[in-house]
Amino acid sequence: MYHSISVGNSLRIPEAQFAHQMQWLQKNGYYTLTPAEAIEVFKTHKKPANKIVWITFDDGYKDNYEKAYPALKKYHKKATINYITNHFGHKNKLTMPQMNEMRQSGLVTIESHTVHHEELNQMTDAQQTSEFVDSKKWLNDKFHQQTSIICYPVGRFNDQTPKLAQAAGYKLGLTTLPGLANENQGLFTLHRVRISPDLSDTSYQYLLEHGM
Repeated sequence: MYHSISVGNSLRIPEAQFAHQMQWLQKNGYYTLTPAEAIEVFKTHKKPANKIVWITFDDGYKDNYEKAYPALKKYHKKATINYITNHFGHKNKLTMPQMNEMRQSGLVTIESHTVHHEELNQMTDAQQTSEFVDSKKWLNDKFHQQTSIICYPVGRFNDQTPKLAQAAGYKLGLTTLPGLANENQGLFTLHRVRISPDLSDTSYQYLLEHGM
């Protein structure tokens, strides 16, 4: 789980560190998953490679294109960007040409991080459904795709959220609960590994192998 490729807080990863981590994944034989491949892994238990990782970015910052995408291209690593659809047009968020260029490369997929990025556990069922359905429609219309991944804002959800996400047509739901994802968590409450700045290679490897 990445956010911004910049400096300033614990959610931001410096550009050089991100590039180094992509190089490390390449050197150590890690295969990076698309959303479709991730769904296949969870549903069939068939892996496209022995060592797999699913790289996700939350929010859709412009620096994902400016600073992460060059490293993804250089080391041919795939990633999923979970985009807040109502933030389209904000100066620090991805533009349509940037998203289209990344998508057309085959390396980057754009999925949903809801419309407004508000905490779902504070919403009614109808409000949650609107966030899921409206963001999915926006992404489907803009990119001529079938959006299949929902990433919950700040990882918050309630008991109804997984059911509502599935009813809205998503295949997997992502939280910020720490650890490696597995199907026993529920396909709509999957855990993720948060990548923090200044990780050593040893720490990065430990996170990939153990989750925390």
